[in-house]
Amino acid sequence: MPDYMVTYSGTEVDPLNPDVESIRLEDIAHALSLLCRGGGHLKFFYSVGQHSVNCAAEAEARGLDKKTVLACLLHDASEAYLSDIIRPVKKHLSQYLAIEQKLQDAIWEKFSLNLSQPDLEAVAQIDDIVLYNEITLLMNTAKKLDAPLLQGKCDFSLRQCRDIEQSFVRLANQYLDC
Repeated sequence: MPDYMVTYSGTEVDPLNPDVESIRLEDIAHALSLLCRGGGHLKFFYSVGQHSVNCAAEAEARGLDKKTVLACLLHDASEAYLSDIIRPVKKHLSQYLAIEQKLQDAIWEKFSLNLSQPDLEAVAQIDDIVLYNEITLLMNTAKKLDAPLLQGKCDFSLRQCRDIEQSFVRLANQYLDC
């Protein structure tokens, strides 16, 4: 078996040793639109791609700069190549986290996102805010979390994968000049 994956666009990618030139926006958008959040334990299908679009919308609503909005959109892009692992498990997988970080760094480089520590903290904060709202709205939980208020118009409705993919690409292209 080869030590690489073949993406939606037909590109060969080695997720363990990512080549910036092999990273494609179309592959990221397509894969994330088909990847369900929360290990699939939601009221209906809600993709990592939709989560990412919502994070970008929240960053826009908070008046963050173009670079940070794009970073919010791409913050889970490594999952297009590695898949999604729920947070309670992921934090215990140190080797996975190292692989994910190496791949995410290549993605940041691909899209010319030189992010400072405050930029990364803003992205993490937006990610958490959207996550808490997802838990409240999309999961059957008896615990009612005090979810932080969203400033943006996030869409937590059931949407078609192709629509999410197109929204992701459109939004990325809007901010790629940053």
